Amino acid sequence: MVRRGVTMIDVAQAAGVSTMTVSNVINGRSQRVSEATKQRVLATIAELGYQVNLAARQLRMGRTGLVGLAVPDFDFGYFSELADRLADRLAEHDLRLVMERTGASRSAELDTLSAPRLSSYDGFVLSVVAGDRDDLEQLRIDTPVVLIGERAVPARFDHVLMDNVGGAHAATALLLRAGARRIALLGGKTSRQQTMPALRTRGYRKAHEDAGVPIDPALIISSVHRIEGAYEAVRTLVADKIDFDAVFALTDTTAYGALRALAEAGRRVPDDVQVIGFDNLSGSRFTTPALTSVEPDNDAMADAICSLLVERIAQSSTPVPARVVMPAAKIIERESTRFVGSAAS
Repeated sequence: MVRRGVTMIDVAQAAGVSTMTVSNVINGRSQRVSEATKQRVLATIAELGYQVNLAARQLRMGRTGLVGLAVPDFDFGYFSELADRLADRLAEHDLRLVMERTGASRSAELDTLSAPRLSSYDGFVLSVVAGDRDDLEQLRIDTPVVLIGERAVPARFDHVLMDNVGGAHAATALLLRAGARRIALLGGKTSRQQTMPALRTRGYRKAHEDAGVPIDPALIISSVHRIEGAYEAVRTLVADKIDFDAVFALTDTTAYGALRALAEAGRRVPDDVQVIGFDNLSGSRFTTPALTSVEPDNDAMADAICSLLVERIAQSSTPVPARVVMPAAKIIERESTRFVGSAAS
């Protein structure tokens, strides 16, 4: 039972030790205390119901104990799973994750990095969608920031990137090796921009070039970002009698919509149409059939984000050059494609 008003001095007196000894035990400096003394202090803490005032301690250290994560939307499966991974890793460093939504708006992204907003956090993680290098370079902030996102944005901040081109190339190459020749690309974008759709389309096109297989422009379907759009896009392909023998959906979520549309159309997966997604969301193991997907090494990305951020927080006054991390993507083959054996891209 927690007793109100119990202080560190009360614990020290009851345990017969100094307040410094109690502080060492509470703050993880147990190497300075014998095991017997440590156990006596912990037992006294439990008996008296003493609770550490984390807020006060963090304020004394000039910390809030909070890390912000700003993402375009909350309903994208990838970002919810990333947040779970980050929250677990940050908790190991006594940091709590707080999420914000930018709606993929340039002004909202920049607003999250404004000085008044950042004062609430010890560190911040921003998924960059609309901002560019000039936007980021003009910011004058001291809070440690790690950028994540689909594209490289050269700036003074650490950046953890996804291997979009390599992952899309590997996905398309797998379909081509499995006999596909008319691969519908859901969410593709043929431009020179450094956006996720454009980068993954680049990998798709390069795999076709490497295999000497031509691309029908009618199979590159843009503006497909959600499950409903993918469902309607595949229904339209079927209704318009456009021939296709595979679907590369630029996210697992849109692949789910494609699987539903194919099932309703009586197209067997993978016998008639092979399907592959990107992100390797946890739910992809449970679709019918189970979805083959590009695994961008989600765990390694979360590890890198946490490691970079914690290091910056601990050494906030020490100048360190910005670093860029991009784990290699690989294919997780399941039932929605014909098994050919895949390799990391």
